[in-house]
This record gives sequence, structure tokens and C-alpha cells, in this order.
Amino acid sequence: MNIGFIGLGNMGAPMAANLAAAGHAVKGFDVAGTTAEGVTQVATAAEAATGADVVITMLPNGEILRSVAADIISHMSKGAVLLDCSTVDVGSARAVAELASAADVGVLDAPVSGGIGGAAGGTLTFMVGGSPEAFATAKPLFDIMGQKAVHCGASGSGQAAKICNNMILGVTMIATCEAFALADKLGLSREAMFDVVSTSSGYSWSMNAYCPAPGVGPQSPADNGYLPGFAADLMLKDLRLSQQAAEAADADTPLGQAATELYRTFVEDEDGSGKDFSAMLPRLEKRGRG
Repeated sequence: MNIGFIGLGNMGAPMAANLAAAGHAVKGFDVAGTTAEGVTQVATAAEAATGADVVITMLPNGEILRSVAADIISHMSKGAVLLDCSTVDVGSARAVAELASAADVGVLDAPVSGGIGGAAGGTLTFMVGGSPEAFATAKPLFDIMGQKAVHCGASGSGQAAKICNNMILGVTMIATCEAFALADKLGLSREAMFDVVSTSSGYSWSMNAYCPAPGVGPQSPADNGYLPGFAADLMLKDLRLSQQAAEAADADTPLGQAATELYRTFVEDEDGSGKDFSAMLPRLEKRGRG
């Protein structure tokens, strides 16, 4: 396919490179001037979109997505697909879908899970909203960039799935870190804690696959000084999106709300910015009840 790729940052660049390595013709644009291996760099987003069968965007937020979509959709061929892999609010995803539909352009909201490592290794999971026809067009690209793509429903459903998933992740990571901090003060070794919880009813991805305690369980950012695999700043962004969605839908999410406030404090008032989201453990282990 002819592919336009807009947003060649830490996630977008390896995704674009994987598509180029698989034999697709990829034109790329990023406002910072970054590029990716095998990708032809162009001067504007509109140039990347012109003549493309699929235009992929990986952008920081909904406001930027809306702006880019308004710029490029008029340059896209009728029947082409706009595949947005950003994590944004559901409202922005649906607004972009309306713009695209009016121009006879297919559109998918397809946020990802798997982080920078998944982007580089082609092992991302895509949560996808949009029409079955657009999903079928993009499916071969999902198979290159990731290990799984789940069609979740109509436009906005992919963002809804990502927001709900990451609200669970934020809450379970905090609970996991709290439990390790409590175990420390009760004199229970972290290894014993892991061995019990990872094989019993406390099992979770935060414990078993991404353990926040250094030297316990599989390798994780905790073993690398909490350098981010998934930054606390990004977790805060996703939790805020979850609470924005909950407010709009009149949904009661007290733990999601509490997790949002804890990560806000950690990132904005303390030293959490730039650290992995599992660095909540060293924060909690230093604190007392008060």
C-alpha cells in the first residue's frame, strides 16, 4: 500500500519503520522533523496524506488530532482510510469520524497497548473503533505493527476500550505498590509476597508481568531505575481521559478518580515526571499512614 504516516515520535517512528520494512511505500511527516528508517520524509502533513491508501496518525492529544484531521482529510482520496493510533478523548475520535465520513473517507480510532518496546517489536495490541470495511482495509497493517487487533465497535469504541483498560491498569498498579509497601512494614519479603500473590487471587498484569519491585519477577522498568516503559505522565493523561469520559457518561468511578489524583500528585507535585508509572512503589514505601 501507499501509506502516509503523521507523527514520527517514540511510538510512530518504529511503527512506520516496520511498515516500510514489510514492503509498503511510506511517506512520513513530523513537526519536529524526525523520520524513520525506510520512510520517505515529506514537508507537510497534507503531502503525506496525498495519494495514500491509508493515512496513519500518532499524535499527542485530541486537539492536535482534530487540527491535523481538518488539514489532511481534504487531501485524501475518496475511499482511503484515516487510521488514528493516538490515545485521545472519545469526543475527538467521533468528531474526526464525522469529518472523514462527510468526505467519503474511512476512519478508524485504534489506540495501542504495548509501549515503545511493542512498537519496535511489532507486538502492539490495537483497540479499534470504526466500520468493518475500514477495519478490513487496515487489517494487514495491524498484522505488521502488532500481534492483535480487536474490532470493538463503531467510531469511538477503540478509545473507550483503551481508556477503560488503562483505568484498570492505573488502579491495579497502585494497589500492587501499596501491597508491597505494606508487606515491607509487616516484615514479609518481597520475593515471598510475589510468589504468593502471582499464583493466587491477587494475580494481575501489574504483579505478574510488570512487577514494580526491583529484582522480583520478570525484568521490568523497576530493574532499570524506573526508567519508563510507560511513563507516569502518560498514565496520568490516560486516567484523566477516563475521568473525562466518566463525567460525560455519568459513570461512578471512585477508584479511577482516586488513582487520577494520586498520579497527579506524583507527576505534578513530586518527582514522578519522567519516571515509569510503577515508580509509585518507591514513593509509597517512604510514606507513613499520615
